[in-house]
Amino acid sequence: MKKKKPVILVTNDDGITAPGIRALVEAVKGFGTILIVSPDSPQSGMGHAITVNEPLRLYPSKEYGKLESYACSGTPVDCVKLGIYEILKYSPDLIVSGINHGSNVSTNVLYSGTMSAAVEGALEGIPSIGFSLTDYSMTADFSAAQKVVKSIVKEVLEKGMPEGICFNVNIPKLPYSKIKGVKVCRQAHAFWEDKFDNRKDPLGKPYYWLTGEFKSYDGGKDTDLWALENNYVSLVPVQYDMTAHQVLGKLNYSF
Repeated sequence: MKKKKPVILVTNDDGITAPGIRALVEAVKGFGTILIVSPDSPQSGMGHAITVNEPLRLYPSKEYGKLESYACSGTPVDCVKLGIYEILKYSPDLIVSGINHGSNVSTNVLYSGTMSAAVEGALEGIPSIGFSLTDYSMTADFSAAQKVVKSIVKEVLEKGMPEGICFNVNIPKLPYSKIKGVKVCRQAHAFWEDKFDNRKDPLGKPYYWLTGEFKSYDGGKDTDLWALENNYVSLVPVQYDMTAHQVLGKLNYSF
């Protein structure tokens, strides 16, 4: 009996026309049957948001030729939900999200639409991977990232993934020959030190633009930040269960 091709759902948070998702589609289309469901406009920083207060629109797209693709008016998580429940009407074998323009290391995973799509896949019990390249440019070179994607997707399709997790993969901005390998590591202890640029519009009314600096407070050599700084691809297993299990038996409040 001929082996059935895996079904792979592809999404992102930079929008259906972004170079990163085009590179991702090219990297994975040889592995199986591809379905693309992506936001119709950039959705960076949306986290795990879903659309509940307005209608969701889904439009067939011709961006990818003969590959089945749709543009969605909602968030990356909306795209995953619609892909599973309205288009496929079953669970795909793999969900891949990205390739994000810019890294999603450390606590950025909480804000990332790219990674929230992968986390949604984990919630559904589907092997899922979020890919990010540490290059914010829309003219970024994704050739090395595509090789990394192929290597990791091949391993996951062959060996599976532990249930209830997804992978957060960050790729350094380097030629493939300069990448030392893949490090399975933990999320670094690092945060955005938020600042707001207070401006005025042409009518003199104030508005705010979020700025700030990303700072690490972690000197460990087992983190995603360390891996990238030392020319490795970082791979962090991410779980959706945010319970602080280590303190469950230590809380002594009198409620």
